[in-house]
Amino acid sequence: MPGASTADPLDLFVIGGGVNGTAIARDACGRGLTVGLAEMNDLASATSSASTKLFHGGLRYLEYYEFRLVREALIEREVLLKSMPHISWPMRFVLPYHKGLRPWWMLRLGLFLYDHLGGRKILPATQALKLPADPAGKPLKDEYRRAFEYSDCWIQDARLVSLMARDAFERGANIMTRTRVTAAEQVDGNRGPLWKISLACADNGTLAPVYARALINAGGPWVASVITDTLNLSSHEGVRLVRGSHIVVKKLYDHDRCYFFQGKDGRIIFAIPYEQEYTLIGTTDKDHEAEPGKVECTPEEAEYLCTFASDYFRKPVTPSDIVWTYSGVRPLYDDGAKSATAATRDYVLSLREEGAPLLSVFGGKITTHRKLAEHALEKLMPFFPNAQGEWTADSILPGGEFAVSERDQLIGELLTDYPFLTTSWAVRLFRNYGRDCWHILGEATSAADLGQDFGHTLYEAEVKWLVNREFAVTAEDIVWRRTKLGLKMTQEEVIALDAWLVGRASRRTA
Repeated sequence: MPGASTADPLDLFVIGGGVNGTAIARDACGRGLTVGLAEMNDLASATSSASTKLFHGGLRYLEYYEFRLVREALIEREVLLKSMPHISWPMRFVLPYHKGLRPWWMLRLGLFLYDHLGGRKILPATQALKLPADPAGKPLKDEYRRAFEYSDCWIQDARLVSLMARDAFERGANIMTRTRVTAAEQVDGNRGPLWKISLACADNGTLAPVYARALINAGGPWVASVITDTLNLSSHEGVRLVRGSHIVVKKLYDHDRCYFFQGKDGRIIFAIPYEQEYTLIGTTDKDHEAEPGKVECTPEEAEYLCTFASDYFRKPVTPSDIVWTYSGVRPLYDDGAKSATAATRDYVLSLREEGAPLLSVFGGKITTHRKLAEHALEKLMPFFPNAQGEWTADSILPGGEFAVSERDQLIGELLTDYPFLTTSWAVRLFRNYGRDCWHILGEATSAADLGQDFGHTLYEAEVKWLVNREFAVTAEDIVWRRTKLGLKMTQEEVIALDAWLVGRASRRTA
């Protein structure tokens, strides 16, 4: 790694390639700092690809008086929407009134606060609905007569991470995927204490050590084990691992709105249009006792989500309807809450200043990743007095160089410029790549010009883009994180894609 010796160390080294680690790396690069990042697997391979995929304020957090967190998240929705309008877009959420649960006045008060805490400018305000007269009422049972409709935003979570990593790389960061930090210790450098970071690569074994002036522990579910096992330090701060599981079923309704459902147990779930042909339902909140890497949606959780949704939908949702499940572990700061649902979603940044600084990231949510990164760098600025100031609020992620209102127009232009695309294909591409669609498709005049067809609109040109620009290595990286085409592809098609990737890698190293 260039610039990683004791004579010329990096400014920052980040452990963890999830949403928080890549956000910090990107922010630091934009301030003129030299940065390295190591992720032991693929980018966003754990919690950051297993969210409910929303930029939202967290309406239910108001019940736990998390006003600072909700306000920050509400403000961030529109900041983020403007910076990545290709992978994030506004959605309307329908919250049916359920007799015997939260009263109508309480819902109205909560949504009034939700509308006004964050200085909403782009997103439309809450309105009341009469469900029998609205298309949103058609899929629901007759007992649901009234609802509120409010705004939040969708986000392609794993794509957010890969685009931030790409942006950090283009600003000078060294992004190392499939590279594990095996140890880190403080040593004396020419100008003060440094972190000596030992690395092991999945392909090449042990790498030369890297030196950095400051270390960021953004290990997500592994944040505590990084401190105690990798760094061999003691810590009084704990992390509470909470498992959130989701199910995906075939499309349950025809409109493009989401549902926010209340449960008799005090929980809530969402039902959200997903990848044009499906409905996403989630999430659960269960304390996770197993290893962070061993996480899956249990049959009990799947049954719970089906039963919960069936309390609202006219047509019952059953386990036989499920086409895919996924589950992630949220590394929440352990605040001693009695239940997983009540545990804080706020983040805690713990700074050790003895010798070379160490900053550990506990908790957080995808909506506040940018502010978390700003606050992390704010804590570290005294160690880097020549670094530049905040900049990400007005930044644009690659491919998102257009206004939110231009989305439909640009999809139309994409169809005009490449008439061989179907509408669903164009929408899929644009929702993943935005203006980069034109770079991927290039001068193609037919699908055949895009190279090998891997099935379901995935062609060689797109695969090469993901490998060359977005750190993809395996078929799983591509079909489950960079795209969601694993929902449609057969096992044989995925195996064929993996074989092509292995062959390409072999040819390049020969």
